[in-house]
Amino acid sequence: MKMEVDILELSERSAKFVLSNTSAAFANGIRRASLSDVPTLAIEYVNLYNNTSVLFDEQLGLRLSLIPLTTDIEEFVPVDECSCDGAGCPACRVSLTLSAEGPKMVYSGDFVSSDVKIQPADKNIPIIDLKEGQKVVLEAIAHMGYGHNHARWQAGIACGYKNMPIVTFTDCDKCGKCVNECPQDIIKLGPEGAEIVGDDILKCILCKLCAGACEINAISVTENEKSFIFSMETDGSYNMEELIINAGKNIKDKAGRMVEILDTL
Repeated sequence: MKMEVDILELSERSAKFVLSNTSAAFANGIRRASLSDVPTLAIEYVNLYNNTSVLFDEQLGLRLSLIPLTTDIEEFVPVDECSCDGAGCPACRVSLTLSAEGPKMVYSGDFVSSDVKIQPADKNIPIIDLKEGQKVVLEAIAHMGYGHNHARWQAGIACGYKNMPIVTFTDCDKCGKCVNECPQDIIKLGPEGAEIVGDDILKCILCKLCAGACEINAISVTENEKSFIFSMETDGSYNMEELIINAGKNIKDKAGRMVEILDTL
């Protein structure tokens, strides 16, 4: 059977979909790849020329490193994979400058990038509140990297999945105890007894409180071991569709390299 994908929700920054006819290993591979194996741009080094703010240089650098940057995976490559051997070149690094003087709140949108395609994913991330006479002048160097090396390169956030729930009702006596017990409020009393209608099954958290409340053991709660409900978000480095596609491509590339290695044995 072919793997199937049913998209439930899809926006610029988030997605919810059902992945069917696959294994838990592959589902977890998609999750892990989205979190840590899709390369992104992030600020790694900061050249500070003037900082009279209340923040220490190190604190300012840490804040800057976690500002998501839009990423073009076709144009940039990770530093350790670049032909410049780590020296830094337009293929693996981008320079962003910031010059601000108080009184004002400095935002991520105040950065000036050397590449018009590479910008902060959100323009309104507050960086520092400068008071009268305080200045910040710096150059931030962004490199391509992977989330498994540092959280600054983690494009996928809140990526998780659960097995598709299977809830069956047999010879229900319509006592209604399961209806009152369900924390998701998805069980209703129908003509034949308790039931879960339509997509409400997706809200089931497999807590089995309904089965525990049933005194005649008419409720069975299990899970489909080959079907998974995914919920994913991106920090804005990629849109949601790009992140998922690149995560799948990463798994495919790894499998290809494994085949090549095995062929040499």
